[in-house]
Amino acid sequence: MASVLRIRDLVIDPPLVLAPMAGITHSAFRRLVLELGGVGLLTSEMLSARGLPQDRPATTPALVRTPAERPLAFQVFFAAAADIGPAFEVLHRLGADAIDLNLGCPAPQVRRHGAGSRLAGDLDHARGLVRHARVCTHLPLSAKIRLGERLEEQPLADLCHMLEDEGVEMITVHARLRKEPYGRPPRWDWIGRVKSWVGVPVIGNGGIFSVEDARRCLAISGCDGLMLGRGAVVRPWLFAELAREIHGRKIPVPATDRPALYRRFVDLLEESFLPERRLGRLKEFTHYFASTYTYGHWLARAVQASRTVEEARERAAAFFASAGADEPSPGPSDHRPERHP
Repeated sequence: MASVLRIRDLVIDPPLVLAPMAGITHSAFRRLVLELGGVGLLTSEMLSARGLPQDRPATTPALVRTPAERPLAFQVFFAAAADIGPAFEVLHRLGADAIDLNLGCPAPQVRRHGAGSRLAGDLDHARGLVRHARVCTHLPLSAKIRLGERLEEQPLADLCHMLEDEGVEMITVHARLRKEPYGRPPRWDWIGRVKSWVGVPVIGNGGIFSVEDARRCLAISGCDGLMLGRGAVVRPWLFAELAREIHGRKIPVPATDRPALYRRFVDLLEESFLPERRLGRLKEFTHYFASTYTYGHWLARAVQASRTVEEARERAAAFFASAGADEPSPGPSDHRPERHP
C-alpha cells in the first residue's frame, strides 16, 4: 500500500480514487465527496471519445465542473484511433489532470461499438489504440480493466504488460469477470496477481463498503490504492473514514448526518444543473444512499415516484423524520447492478 501516489505531475494523496459511475460521478456528487474529505483523485462519468468534440462543456452534464474539483481524471471509451486525438484536445482544454482509458466496461451498448471490455479481447487492436492515446497527451494516462472473460492468467497478464509497455502509468483492476454481477464477491487475490506482473501502480476496485473491507482488500491484494464506486455513494463519508483510519490523515471526523448530507446533495444538484437535469440524478443517488437505512426502500420508492425535485425533497424529509436515529448500515440492501464502467 502506497502512502501517496505520484504520476508525472499528478499527486494522489491519499491513494483513494472515486470510480466513474454513469449518472452519479458528476459535479454535484464530486463536490459532496470533496466537502467530506479524504478523496485523492476524482473521476468523471464515462465519456465517449467520438462524442466529446460535439459536447458543450457548459451544459453537457458529464462535463460540468467547478475549479474546486481537482485533481480530476476524465474517463473515455473509444474504438477508433481517429476519435482519440480530437477527444483528448477537448479534455486538455477542460483542464483535465489525467485521462483514464476504459478497457473494462461490460455494458452491451459500449461493447457493440468495439469499446470497453471488448478491447481487452483484441490485444493487437487495443495496443494500437493505447499507443496512439499515449502520443496524443502529455497528461498522466491510466487504464481501468476487469479480469477478463474467464479466470485465466495469461490473457490478463498479456493485457497488463501491453498497457505498461505502451505508456499507461496506472492500472485499476475491477476484480470481477466481465459477466459477473456486482452481487458476486470480488476476487481481490487476482488484483494481487496483476500487482506482481507490472511495475506501475495498481488500484484495487470492487466490493469496498467499509474500513474493514478496505483493510482486507489491501491485505489480500497488496495494491497501491483503492477505487470506491457504490460504497462511496452509499456512504459518501467513506473516503474520509479510510483516509483517517488507514492512511492516518489528520482530517476532521466525517459528517454522517444523513438528512443533512441528502439536503446538501440536492442543493449541489440545483447549483450544478439545469432544472430538467436534476431529478434523474437525484433518483440515481437516492437508490444507493437509501440503503443505509433499515427501511430505505421506502425512501427510494418515494423519491422514484416524485415528479419534481421539490416533491422528492419533501418526501425525503418526511422519511427522515420517521426514521429518526436509525443507524447507518455498512452496505447496500440489494444487488441491483450499477452502471459502473
